[in-house]
Amino acid sequence: MRLPMIGNEVDIRQTKEMVDIFMSKGFSYFDSSWAYLDGKSEEAMKTAIVDRYPRESFQIATKCPVFVVKTDEEAKNMIWTSLKRLGVDYIDYYLLHNLGGCRSQSFDDFGMWDYVKELKEKGVARHIGFSIHDTAQALDKLLTEHPEMDFVQFQLNYDDWESPVIQARMCHEAAMRHQKPIVVMEPLKGGLLTNPPLCVREVFESADPQASLASWGLRYAASQENIITVLSGMSTIGQMRDNVSFMADFQPLSRDELRIIEKVRAAIGKIDHIPCTACQYCVEGCPQGIAIPKIFGAYNRKLVYNDLPAAQLQYAVEVLRGGKASDCVACGECEKVCPQHIGVIENLKVIGLELDSLPSQFD
Repeated sequence: MRLPMIGNEVDIRQTKEMVDIFMSKGFSYFDSSWAYLDGKSEEAMKTAIVDRYPRESFQIATKCPVFVVKTDEEAKNMIWTSLKRLGVDYIDYYLLHNLGGCRSQSFDDFGMWDYVKELKEKGVARHIGFSIHDTAQALDKLLTEHPEMDFVQFQLNYDDWESPVIQARMCHEAAMRHQKPIVVMEPLKGGLLTNPPLCVREVFESADPQASLASWGLRYAASQENIITVLSGMSTIGQMRDNVSFMADFQPLSRDELRIIEKVRAAIGKIDHIPCTACQYCVEGCPQGIAIPKIFGAYNRKLVYNDLPAAQLQYAVEVLRGGKASDCVACGECEKVCPQHIGVIENLKVIGLELDSLPSQFD
């Protein structure tokens, strides 16, 4: 998803060099999706990996985002399109892509759970699982209903570990209860943790001035129990060299280092942001169907990390099938029940003015 680009095309030369560095250090897991870069990601994997290395030396993960199509036939054809693009006969890790909220229904409607089981039985998919952006309760429900899934992928990083919206710790606990191995996505929060607020940077640099900011995030995620791999989303040769330098001989975070992470979380918590705890009380009575806590979570990316593009991207995902911030009719039902006494209406007005006016990549 974050491959190096030249205009609208993947920079194959640089991608090959990054692959070579990665493979030379003993790593083998490559993650993509039917949807990434409009299919160019999978095609680049063929050119940079499949055409250049023995099949048994690498593992390919790709995904099917069936909520973007209209029929079960289209949904079930996704894997055959992926296989053709990749130039392989099987997928090592095949995922139902981006479950959560209203997106999950499409996978039921199109019979995708049984379909991926059939793919595994036929050897077309070696391991089957799903990625999810939702609460720990939603994850637990899916794992209870589908114990046949081999693994699960969700967002986990030190900033979101105790987040009431992302619920990384609680999701990890849910996966552990079901004894499902985990693939970590967003260990650096889309790159935000490599460019944190000054107060965070100072804590890390004081503890270890030689360690990269990325190393703290990746090592934190990889230090959790039952992790298959941590997806870093590297876009440059420099990022690749840095990441493999500390992951090739991986050492979990020590107790002292974990205390540094606690200091960082405390520093982040002091930065002005919308203090939403995602209790969801405001959602039930909203006549416009606005996912208020998730929209606040998206906007906090701008407030805490000063990253408007990241806020806009997350916001675009959250309003795909729900109300936008500007849809608020100021009925006040949300503010009547908010235990944090947040000025929901005024915040939605500000968010609507800033984010609804920006073009979305989903348009």
